Amino acid sequence: MPSVQLPDDGTEMDDNITKQLPETEDSLVLRTDFSNQFAWEEIRAEIRKPVGMFHAYVEFVDDTKYQDMTTAQLLPLVPKDYDHNFIILVDRTAVSQPELPLLTVDLYEEPGREFRAIPSQIQGIENNLSTANMDFAEFAEAVDEDGVFRGFFEQDH
Repeated sequence: MPSVQLPDDGTEMDDNITKQLPETEDSLVLRTDFSNQFAWEEIRAEIRKPVGMFHAYVEFVDDTKYQDMTTAQLLPLVPKDYDHNFIILVDRTAVSQPELPLLTVDLYEEPGREFRAIPSQIQGIENNLSTANMDFAEFAEAVDEDGVFRGFFEQDH
Protein backbone atom coordinates (compact mmCIF):
# COMPACT_ATOMS: atom_id res chain seq x y z
CA MET A 1 0.00 0.00 0.00
CA PRO A 2 1.46 3.42 -0.86
CA SER A 3 2.39 5.73 1.98
CA VAL A 4 3.12 9.38 2.40
CA GLN A 5 5.71 10.77 4.78
CA LEU A 6 4.64 13.58 7.07
CA PRO A 7 7.26 16.29 7.46
CA ASP A 8 7.42 16.72 11.25
CA ASP A 9 8.88 13.47 12.49
CA GLY A 10 9.07 11.13 9.54
CA THR A 11 6.04 9.06 10.47
CA GLU A 12 4.59 7.28 7.47
CA MET A 13 0.86 7.05 6.94
CA ASP A 14 -1.48 5.56 4.34
CA ASP A 15 -2.42 7.72 1.36
CA ASN A 16 -6.08 7.31 2.26
CA ILE A 17 -5.81 9.42 5.42
CA THR A 18 -8.20 12.29 5.21
CA LYS A 19 -6.73 15.70 4.61
CA GLN A 20 -8.81 17.11 7.44
CA LEU A 21 -10.19 16.11 10.81
CA PRO A 22 -13.81 15.05 10.65
CA GLU A 23 -16.44 17.76 10.97
CA THR A 24 -18.44 16.96 14.07
CA GLU A 25 -21.37 18.62 15.74
CA ASP A 26 -19.75 18.20 19.15
CA SER A 27 -16.16 18.62 20.31
CA LEU A 28 -13.78 15.89 19.23
CA VAL A 29 -12.14 13.25 21.44
CA LEU A 30 -9.64 11.60 19.11
CA ARG A 31 -7.98 8.30 19.89
CA THR A 32 -4.36 8.18 18.72
CA ASP A 33 -3.18 5.20 20.78
CA PHE A 34 -4.66 1.74 20.37
CA SER A 35 -2.54 -0.22 22.85
CA ASN A 36 -5.08 -0.35 25.70
CA GLN A 37 -8.73 -1.00 24.82
CA PHE A 38 -9.73 -1.14 28.50
CA ALA A 39 -8.32 2.38 29.11
CA TRP A 40 -10.13 3.72 26.02
CA GLU A 41 -13.43 2.31 27.27
CA GLU A 42 -12.82 3.68 30.77
CA ILE A 43 -12.03 7.15 29.38
CA ARG A 44 -15.20 7.15 27.28
CA ALA A 45 -17.34 6.04 30.23
CA GLU A 46 -15.83 8.68 32.53
CA ILE A 47 -16.37 11.48 30.00
CA ARG A 48 -19.98 10.39 29.41
CA LYS A 49 -20.82 10.67 33.14
CA PRO A 50 -22.37 13.99 34.16
CA VAL A 51 -20.32 15.93 36.69
CA GLY A 52 -22.59 18.23 38.64
CA MET A 53 -24.37 20.36 36.08
CA PHE A 54 -21.85 19.54 33.35
CA HIS A 55 -22.39 17.03 30.54
CA ALA A 56 -19.65 16.57 27.94
CA TYR A 57 -20.89 17.20 24.41
CA VAL A 58 -18.23 15.26 22.56
CA GLU A 59 -17.88 12.86 19.69
CA PHE A 60 -15.42 10.00 20.08
CA VAL A 61 -13.33 9.13 17.02
CA ASP A 62 -11.82 5.65 17.16
CA ASP A 63 -10.04 5.31 13.80
CA THR A 64 -6.61 3.73 13.40
CA LYS A 65 -5.70 6.15 10.60
CA TYR A 66 -4.89 8.61 13.42
CA GLN A 67 -2.68 6.11 15.25
CA ASP A 68 0.42 7.66 16.87
CA MET A 69 -0.25 11.09 15.40
CA THR A 70 1.26 13.99 17.30
CA THR A 71 -0.19 17.43 17.85
CA ALA A 72 2.18 18.79 15.20
CA GLN A 73 0.84 16.26 12.70
CA LEU A 74 -2.80 16.89 13.57
CA LEU A 75 -2.79 20.69 13.43
CA PRO A 76 -2.50 20.80 9.62
CA LEU A 77 -5.55 18.49 9.44
CA VAL A 78 -7.83 21.04 11.13
CA PRO A 79 -10.27 22.41 8.53
CA LYS A 80 -9.97 26.14 7.84
CA ASP A 81 -13.38 27.04 9.31
CA TYR A 82 -13.44 24.33 11.97
CA ASP A 83 -16.34 24.73 14.42
CA HIS A 84 -14.35 23.77 17.52
CA ASN A 85 -11.59 25.65 19.30
CA PHE A 86 -9.92 22.62 20.90
CA ILE A 87 -9.43 18.88 20.50
CA ILE A 88 -8.89 16.17 23.10
CA LEU A 89 -6.41 13.41 22.31
CA VAL A 90 -6.32 9.97 23.85
CA ASP A 91 -2.63 9.29 23.33
CA ARG A 92 -0.09 6.80 24.71
CA THR A 93 0.46 8.87 27.86
CA ALA A 94 -3.27 9.00 28.54
CA VAL A 95 -3.79 5.24 28.28
CA SER A 96 -0.63 4.27 30.15
CA GLN A 97 -1.00 6.34 33.34
CA PRO A 98 -3.38 5.52 36.21
CA GLU A 99 -5.25 8.84 36.07
CA LEU A 100 -5.69 8.61 32.27
CA PRO A 101 -4.59 12.24 31.67
CA LEU A 102 -6.00 13.32 28.32
CA LEU A 103 -4.18 15.80 26.09
CA THR A 104 -6.26 18.91 25.39
CA VAL A 105 -4.98 20.99 22.46
CA ASP A 106 -5.86 24.60 21.63
CA LEU A 107 -6.90 25.11 18.01
CA TYR A 108 -7.84 28.78 18.19
CA GLU A 109 -6.08 31.20 20.56
CA GLU A 110 -2.62 29.60 20.58
CA PRO A 111 -2.83 26.66 18.17
CA GLY A 112 -0.83 23.75 19.53
CA ARG A 113 -0.80 24.86 23.16
CA GLU A 114 -1.53 21.82 25.32
CA PHE A 115 -2.40 20.68 28.79
CA ARG A 116 -3.45 17.36 30.26
CA ALA A 117 -6.69 16.80 32.17
CA ILE A 118 -8.18 13.86 33.99
CA PRO A 119 -11.32 12.49 32.31
CA SER A 120 -13.68 13.69 35.08
CA GLN A 121 -12.74 17.30 34.25
CA ILE A 122 -13.54 17.08 30.52
CA GLN A 123 -17.21 17.93 31.06
CA GLY A 124 -16.41 21.34 32.59
CA ILE A 125 -13.58 22.02 30.15
CA GLU A 126 -15.74 21.19 27.13
CA ASN A 127 -18.73 23.20 28.36
CA ASN A 128 -16.68 26.29 29.18
CA LEU A 129 -14.46 26.27 26.09
CA SER A 130 -17.30 25.47 23.68
CA THR A 131 -19.39 28.37 24.93
CA ALA A 132 -16.40 30.75 25.27
CA ASN A 133 -17.26 31.13 28.95
CA MET A 134 -13.56 30.59 29.70
CA ASP A 135 -10.36 30.75 27.69
CA PHE A 136 -8.02 27.86 27.00
CA ALA A 137 -5.30 29.65 28.95
CA GLU A 138 -7.40 29.66 32.12
CA PHE A 139 -7.34 25.87 32.16
CA ALA A 140 -3.76 25.53 30.90
CA GLU A 141 -2.49 27.82 33.64
CA ALA A 142 -4.41 25.95 36.36
CA VAL A 143 -2.61 22.62 35.97
CA ASP A 144 -0.95 20.97 38.95
CA GLU A 145 2.84 20.76 39.26
CA ASP A 146 2.89 17.66 37.07
CA GLY A 147 1.06 19.47 34.24
CA VAL A 148 -2.35 17.83 34.77
CA PHE A 149 -5.59 19.75 35.30
CA ARG A 150 -7.60 18.16 38.10
CA GLY A 151 -10.00 21.03 38.73
CA PHE A 152 -9.81 24.53 40.09
CA PHE A 153 -10.48 23.54 43.69
CA GLU A 154 -8.20 20.51 43.87
CA GLN A 155 -4.88 22.22 43.23
CA ASP A 156 -3.20 20.97 46.43
CA HIS A 157 -2.30 17.48 45.16
